Amino acid sequence: MKEVLLDTETTGLSSVNDKIIEIACIEIEDHIPTGEKFHVFLNPEMEVSQGAYDTHGISKEFLKDKLKFKDVAKDFIKFIDGKKLVIHNAEFDLAFLNKELKEVGEKQISKDNIVDTLNVAREKFPGAQNSLDALCKRFKIDNSRRQKHSALLDCELLAKVYIELLEKKEPTFEFDLDAQDESIQNVKSIKDRKQIIVQITDDEKKLHKEFLQKELPKSSMLN
Repeated sequence: MKEVLLDTETTGLSSVNDKIIEIACIEIEDHIPTGEKFHVFLNPEMEVSQGAYDTHGISKEFLKDKLKFKDVAKDFIKFIDGKKLVIHNAEFDLAFLNKELKEVGEKQISKDNIVDTLNVAREKFPGAQNSLDALCKRFKIDNSRRQKHSALLDCELLAKVYIELLEKKEPTFEFDLDAQDESIQNVKSIKDRKQIIVQITDDEKKLHKEFLQKELPKSSMLN
């Protein structure tokens, strides 16, 4: 199943008065990135509040030659269409996105197709700090590059947090011990590699010694 990790940055905190200045989306399938991304900076045609600038460091000057939301709306909708959206604090992003989608005559995003990782984290860790930074710290995810908020970087971090919240670890492989040689003992999973002991017979040792005596001189001649 394909899903899209999504994040935005804005000119401020009010979805009524402020606008989106960055949208980032990363597509995943079965919780693995597909390599498909949607990432744009947008000209809001308004000032960026000081509080917002302190958070993400994106200035009005930087945005003045960027596309407007109406210019990318159709491509954005096409990218996310039919996919579940994974958003941290979805209420914030959806309020901005749906306001701007409505203004340009595009269909709004349904809340029914959203996974809010903030809500998932609150259910798993009630009473704890569940910001993206706090979750990175809890799951030992390196977020040292996150000096400022960045929609694209935050999506990359959210991908790792999402996997941890779902407890979708790398698979372990169970071996059929009945089909294994008796010399391999007590093997239950790939996690128990230190328990794998292969006994080498005397005949195997003899053959190996003969191989080395025969092949090593040839190697020396090639060097």
